[in-house]
Amino acid sequence: MLRSWRVKLKLLLATVILAVLLSWLYLFMGSLEYGRFLLLSPCLGEQPSRDVEREALALQVRRVEEENQQLRRQLGQVQADGSDGSPPWGASAEDGSPPGGERSNRTACPKQWVVHKCELLHVAIVCAGHNASRDVVTLVKSILFHRKNPLHFHFITDSVAHQILQTLFQSWMVPSVHVSFYNADELKPEVSWIPNKHYSGIYGLMKLTLTKALPSNLSKVIVLDTDITFATDIAELWAVFGKFSDKQVIGLVENQSDWYLGNLWKNHRPWPALGRGFNTGVILLLLDRLRRLGWEQMWRLTAERELMSMLSTSLADQDIFNAVIKQNPALVYRLPCFWNVQLSDHTRSEQCYTEVSDLKVIHWNSPKKLRVKNKHVEFFRNLYLTFLEYDGNLLRRELFGCASLPSPPSNQLQQALEELDEDDPCYDFRRQHLTQHRIHLFFLQYEFLALPNPADVTLVAQLSMDRLQMLEAICKHWAGPISLALYMSDAEAQQFLRYAQASEVLSARRNVAYHIVYKEGQFYPINLLRNVALANAQTPYVFLTDIDFLPMYGLYDYLRNSIQQLELPHRKAALIVPAFETLHYRLTFPKSKAELLSMLDMGSLYTFRYHVWPKGHAPTDYAKWRTATVPYRVAWQPDFEPYVVVRRDCPKYDQRFVGFGWNKVSHIMELDAQEYELLVLPNAFMIHMPHAPSFDISKFRLSAGYRGCLQTLREEFHQDLSRRYGAAALKYLTAERSL
Repeated sequence: MLRSWRVKLKLLLATVILAVLLSWLYLFMGSLEYGRFLLLSPCLGEQPSRDVEREALALQVRRVEEENQQLRRQLGQVQADGSDGSPPWGASAEDGSPPGGERSNRTACPKQWVVHKCELLHVAIVCAGHNASRDVVTLVKSILFHRKNPLHFHFITDSVAHQILQTLFQSWMVPSVHVSFYNADELKPEVSWIPNKHYSGIYGLMKLTLTKALPSNLSKVIVLDTDITFATDIAELWAVFGKFSDKQVIGLVENQSDWYLGNLWKNHRPWPALGRGFNTGVILLLLDRLRRLGWEQMWRLTAERELMSMLSTSLADQDIFNAVIKQNPALVYRLPCFWNVQLSDHTRSEQCYTEVSDLKVIHWNSPKKLRVKNKHVEFFRNLYLTFLEYDGNLLRRELFGCASLPSPPSNQLQQALEELDEDDPCYDFRRQHLTQHRIHLFFLQYEFLALPNPADVTLVAQLSMDRLQMLEAICKHWAGPISLALYMSDAEAQQFLRYAQASEVLSARRNVAYHIVYKEGQFYPINLLRNVALANAQTPYVFLTDIDFLPMYGLYDYLRNSIQQLELPHRKAALIVPAFETLHYRLTFPKSKAELLSMLDMGSLYTFRYHVWPKGHAPTDYAKWRTATVPYRVAWQPDFEPYVVVRRDCPKYDQRFVGFGWNKVSHIMELDAQEYELLVLPNAFMIHMPHAPSFDISKFRLSAGYRGCLQTLREEFHQDLSRRYGAAALKYLTAERSL
């Protein structure tokens, strides 16, 4: 009898094993029919299945599970009839499975989580200041380049980074990208009590506050430092959340330096850490679990306890994260090190990869950044530079199959573009007017004025790469604040950055604001550039000039005094700075009006454009200016385009005028329509320096179609002016027709 039930047991075991093998073989062959392996399984492939495939495979898995459970019940009944006291089949003391066959059907592969095609991924970044705002753009580019999912960026920022990034993303208009901002100043009291030696300052502690800072309904988020570069789709990292156990709440890569081992130098005493510790440049946070665990109290108590002996943090939030994990090792999920290849000196980062395809995330976590020592640093540097100089306009691509949230600005722009007539001879001009340019404000360090002088004035101008050489000369002539809009490609912006940082003159100035307007379209958007520079001036008054003019020495002080003497705060007036020019590239710049008049008489200086466009500046009345000692009023005349000082809230430039022609004329006309007084300053002057003709003026001179479109735009501008100002604007139309 005993032999009989043992034979039956062997047969049943063989049947179970055979059924399991056949079932998985069936699944494996089925997956090959679909041309790919099972759902994100590391054993059978890494590619996510489509919805139909996923449903079919899920149905097969459930059917096999039911068959296995039925076989286990039969096996349990047979074992219940036995009398040798052997443990149930499939159970062991090591895995802790309960008796009776209640253990789930598991494979040797860890559980995986499918990232659906249109699932929204959340990324949190702490960003403060001008330099970090530049760095974060490169990070975002690397993410957008690889991404296939909608993204929601959560930025914890100071006021500087908020203004820069908000303008950048609004003007970038990337489909399926959402952005939220959180005021770092409101979070500072949470961490300001912690002494911190790290160069990131108080912002290096902000990641500790994310459970409080981010929305309460946000359950998980990827947290990144600004010095990160992605080499793969961020959805792969998001999928790792599915590998967390029920107790794990934080995903981190082990620290790849010996910092936390405490052997870098004599008496080196780091914060407590588990083994080598963990690096917090890349973090996966399960926010809902952290909140339930009382994360805020947990890290606070740990920090208070450790600071009693450590006195301060050396690596900001990373020290506190590691101290918490040291006390609670079960909280951490160890990410593979290719999710945070740390390029600081003397690290083990080379052990994280053997092929280029192994790289996922590069972390420039050394203060040396791109100058760090690493065997493969040239490869990493080139990868970083690829995204640094990559044309961000190319990242404005739709995610096909994913519905985008409605965006009124984007919808309005699209509607306006659809209404354009492609057969219109001036279609290119109208298309350029509607082009949405990316704008990066305050590209370099700028010191904002806390309490500006009520008579203070900012020099406002625009330029492209071919006028870059004028910057140092202007800075030598003008000591006051400057607001510049630079029209550049992504690569040119980086060339400019290197030029400015290497220049002793430019690097010494903190009151020059550089605003990058990224290139797009075939025409130079001159009035858009002027408006960007004008809108971001910080002083009550602005001096509206062009980059190829050098102001007289001392003009900044002279203008401030004139504003006060003429009581400009109480009157609507535009102060005219008379313009002159030289044909010599080398000029002994006049130090006074008397010297200028002498050079004018000798023929080394001329009134501006007297030989090609006298109407532009003739109303200034240079003959009267020669002997004037007090400001004098002049009347508007057709085509008058002087350089003026006005209040910052003056009318904007009309952006329909692109390239060459009528861009300043239209602005002066609108000032006159708003009844600005035109006052010529008797002791002010500026000199135009020679340069090669621009590409746009060459097109104007050579193309009858270009000139015809400019005339059409002028007529449309007159009509708009009449609608805004009524009968008062009729004189401009009459004057135009009389020419």
